[in-house]
Amino acid sequence: MLITHDTRCALDTVVDLVNTAPEDDAAADGLPDVPALADFVRNHEISDVGVLSDFDLSAVRRIRGRFAAIFAAPDARGAAVLINELVAAAGTTPRLTDHDGYDWHVHYFAPGASVADHVAADCGMALAFFVVAGEQERLRRCEAPDCRRAFVDLSRNRSRRYCDSRTCGNRLHVAAYRARRKEATG
Repeated sequence: MLITHDTRCALDTVVDLVNTAPEDDAAADGLPDVPALADFVRNHEISDVGVLSDFDLSAVRRIRGRFAAIFAAPDARGAAVLINELVAAAGTTPRLTDHDGYDWHVHYFAPGASVADHVAADCGMALAFFVVAGEQERLRRCEAPDCRRAFVDLSRNRSRRYCDSRTCGNRLHVAAYRARRKEATG
């Protein structure tokens, strides 16, 4: 599957956005305030964003939940329904652009759109490409029992199971090794 630079950036953005959601009521929100949202926008190089407000923070948190539902969708049809609703609500307006040193690419948000509509449109379309390509199962959650972070499996054979093999994957492999050693020694 060919993934263009702008699609990859949108995928990274949506994964990072979903992963800002608290895992439970005791966990902290990764987007606690407007300055955190401004940092998120800057770190993900989200262009064409004006001054951010509490309204923007609330709207981004709402779409974050909608994106999380797409990662949890049981099948392509369910994901498609959710993506269609998200992208339609954003008022999608595809247009070609070449800004900030990047070659021609498509933005799906309308000029002057809110940051939430911008993210919903561009990231929603990036996820839509996976459904169209029959690759919806690549939109995953980490299989580590104590981690449910979202990720996009871009491995060649669709075999990635953990959000990060150096943390979650390695921790589980070490635990399994220790359990085998303990069992072997009696």
